[in-house]
Amino acid sequence: MAFCAKCGSQVADGVGFCPKCGAPQPAAAAGPVPGGAPMVAASSESGMQENVAGLLCYVLGWVTGLIFFLIDKRPFVRFHAAQSIGLSIGLIVIYIVVGFAFGMLSIAHLGILALALYPILGLVVFVLWIFMMYKAYQHEEFKLPFIGDIAKNMAGK
Repeated sequence: MAFCAKCGSQVADGVGFCPKCGAPQPAAAAGPVPGGAPMVAASSESGMQENVAGLLCYVLGWVTGLIFFLIDKRPFVRFHAAQSIGLSIGLIVIYIVVGFAFGMLSIAHLGILALALYPILGLVVFVLWIFMMYKAYQHEEFKLPFIGDIAKNMAGK
């Protein structure tokens, strides 16, 4: 299934115009080339596959999420870009709250507990980050609690 380069909606293969916005669509090459292999049309104007673009949305957190959200119009990529932005903002808030709580533990002479728990939090965040990149690469729209619904609305789905 192809996507409109102008509005990002799905367009059936071989259709000349987008049914949503009416923009002309490039003709898909059909048939074999002289070497015998069929020609394959690029999946987007950048030539990047959707699953790779979805994975890259998470690489640098909100930075790459924002870049892909502004540049790429495909709904799958926009969903993962919006979810990456939301996840990054949520993690920043969690780190601030946990840092404040650990500061309070330190004042109460329980700082050793904070030192033991902080690396565990970092490991959980790292595993979540890898998991989200894996799900995007597998071309799945895995929705995180709270953030996933917001990302779906932002992506226009």
